[in-house]
Amino acid sequence: MNSGQLFIAGGWRAPASGSTYDTINPATDEPSAQVGRGDERDVDLAVAAARKAFDSGPWPRMSAAERGRIVWQLGDLIMKNLDEMAKLESLNTGKTLFDSGKVEIPFAAEVFRYYAGWATKIHGETLGLRDNAFTFTLRQPVGVVGAIVPWNFPFLLSSWKIAPALAAGNTIVIKPASQTPLTALRFAEICQEAGVPEGVFNVVTGPGGKVGMALVRDPRVDKIAFTGSTEVGKQIMREAAGTLKRLSLELGGKSPNIVFADADMDAAVRGALTGIFYNKGEVCAAGSRLFLEDSIHDQFMTKLTDRVKSLKVGDPMDKATRMGPVVSKGQMETVLSYIESGKQEGARVVAGGGRADVGTGKGYFIQPTIFDGVTNEMKIAREEIFGPVLSVIPFRSVEDGIAQGNHTAYGLAAAVWTRDVSKALKAAKAIRAGTVWVNAYNLFDAALPFGGFKESGFGREMGSVGLDNYTEVKTVWVDLS
Repeated sequence: MNSGQLFIAGGWRAPASGSTYDTINPATDEPSAQVGRGDERDVDLAVAAARKAFDSGPWPRMSAAERGRIVWQLGDLIMKNLDEMAKLESLNTGKTLFDSGKVEIPFAAEVFRYYAGWATKIHGETLGLRDNAFTFTLRQPVGVVGAIVPWNFPFLLSSWKIAPALAAGNTIVIKPASQTPLTALRFAEICQEAGVPEGVFNVVTGPGGKVGMALVRDPRVDKIAFTGSTEVGKQIMREAAGTLKRLSLELGGKSPNIVFADADMDAAVRGALTGIFYNKGEVCAAGSRLFLEDSIHDQFMTKLTDRVKSLKVGDPMDKATRMGPVVSKGQMETVLSYIESGKQEGARVVAGGGRADVGTGKGYFIQPTIFDGVTNEMKIAREEIFGPVLSVIPFRSVEDGIAQGNHTAYGLAAAVWTRDVSKALKAAKAIRAGTVWVNAYNLFDAALPFGGFKESGFGREMGSVGLDNYTEVKTVWVDLS
């Protein structure tokens, strides 16, 4: 990985500006790496390389089996370099080494292997509609893809875009989040090792306002795949209107985690903890609103707060740590401001409520925080905090729980906890969210689509439908008369 350089047209080059910036280790507040500060000029070069690779290069024209073999090899090489990839991810994001090395990087490798299998199974249909015509459809790659990924799951969310795009025969320019570009840059080397042709995969690091929006505006880019905040998603939609390029947007969430009185309480407590404190709450689908049926509220809260006390906050490289620092100083200040807002609006802090002292005096550590006595009208229940802050809201009945759960502008994910199958299925159907877990939280599989309703965006990633983002359907009519 070449310090301070971008990966364009199969090689490393200095950014046009000649300038670099430091990424910061959120556990120490100290520089961790030097990265190139790209701008519109670098995007121009990267898009030109991707356009050339798509229009006249070998990647879209090689056999699907060969393309699938290379995509599979990418998955193998990710696992071969697992320890390094995991350390880079934790160094950039503050997530624990366990989460990076045991969960997220292996899942990314699985995504590449899953879509490698799809490379030979992307096909159209023959439609025998008329005696005097031969009619059929083709599924073809969409072209040049601009992938813009966030800082909370930098490599995993990149894999959800890169793997299906490559399997379908597209070329890519990826813009990683400014804070967390290291695994994308390391993956560029993996692409070289796997034999990905020149220009097929490109990485431009730098500020989103320059690099990301240059990708969105460029008429040579056929499709943008974006994961991030709803506000930026809306901005991308406005900017993309100029070229009518295709979009898939996976945006924010304020997901309801609904526990009915007949649930397995211990399992639901574990699920509530995972739902909000995994990855320090920096999860689009975080179960940040916990709805408890009135009759179990007190008992559940006792169990929940007892469990929270055992969550060790500290160095993400320490095996005993269960929660590392949030990603940046700015994000820490944002989360702390939401905590203050919750206090001012009358919610009760029953756990946490401020910065965590890990003994070093450095880093962006926040206590796992739980508010009780919250209503859906409070700011902490309406807005995405993206931190380890849980809002607990009571409800009276199945209908009330579902109605309150749906009382949000978002619709990314949800969960329900009950032993009653009928109640579970009724709730799963009624909740307006792209994913509904029943008696579980934060479970994913490469074969299962993920995406949102309402202001959580549109389009789905993973699964067979994830390929729809990266293919065009063409109708061919051959007149036989």
